Parts: sequence; structure tokens; C-alpha cells
Amino acid sequence: VDSFWTALPLDFGGKPFKSLSKGDVDFGLVPLLEEPAKEESKLDEPDAEAVIGAVKTALGERVSEVRASQRLADSPACLVAAKHGPDLEIERLLARQGRGVGAKPILELNIRHAFVKAIAAAMKQQRQDDVNDLSALLFEQAQILDGETPEDPAAFVARLNRLVMRGFGAGAA
Repeated sequence: VDSFWTALPLDFGGKPFKSLSKGDVDFGLVPLLEEPAKEESKLDEPDAEAVIGAVKTALGERVSEVRASQRLADSPACLVAAKHGPDLEIERLLARQGRGVGAKPILELNIRHAFVKAIAAAMKQQRQDDVNDLSALLFEQAQILDGETPEDPAAFVARLNRLVMRGFGAGAA
């Protein structure tokens, strides 16, 4: 129900209702309870533009855009809908009835997350296979968190197993 009424031009006290699954919510307007240690976080952050470009290249047409997130604290990534167009949930409902426009989601990355930093490290070491696998896994995890099933569950499992085995030094499985 929320997906339908947030699509309507409704407001409360002059403030418009907005869907949080849309990518146009400015979380910079919300005051933080605690200020993060800016000096430490900036030193440890990877080059956001380079990581975003690498992830977009690896995912290709699976996403409409990849960008840094303002909303994520603990998760490495999330999917959001474009500013103009249907909410992700409405898009899924329409797609089930064969009426969806097939809009690609936007992947937002938490640049400070260890998973995203692992992509940056793989880029530095020129391990393109790892960049591709980590990018795809990141997207598929975001799909799962959004209530979807990865497009190819067998490829998802194989990719996950391959990365785990590399992490344990067992080589490709």
C-alpha cells in the first residue's frame, strides 16, 4: 500500500511524502546523532569515482546507474528507483502482470564499507576477475535484501563459492 500512496502527490503540513526506495531523498538534511570521525574515515576511503565506474562497467545493463549512497551505514549497497518513474515495489508488481516498463534500478554503494573497499583493493592489484565477481555479488546481495531472487541463482552460488575459496587460499573451485 505504501508504494501506491507515496506515488501520489500527497503532503502533510506542506511537506511532500516521498518513497524511501526512490533515489531522490536528501539524507543530508537529517541531522546526525553522532558526527563520524572525519579525519580517519577520509584517509581510509577508496577513490569513490573509480570504484563506482568499475562497478558500473562490471554490471553493465543490469543497473541504470551506480552512485555513492548517503543512506547506508552498515550495508555495502542497496537498490533504489530513479527519481522519475515507478517505485521498485510497483515496478515488480507491474512486471509480474507483464505491464512493467522494465526500469533498471540504481545501485547505491556505501563507499566506507569493507566490501566496497575490497573492490578498490582488487582494482589496485589489477584483479579484474575479482572486481567483476565482487561487483556482481554486491548487486545480487542488494537484490536479495530488496526481496528479489538473483536472476541466475546458480551463477550467484558459483560466484560466492569461488570468492570464499579464494579468500581461504584454496584457489578457484
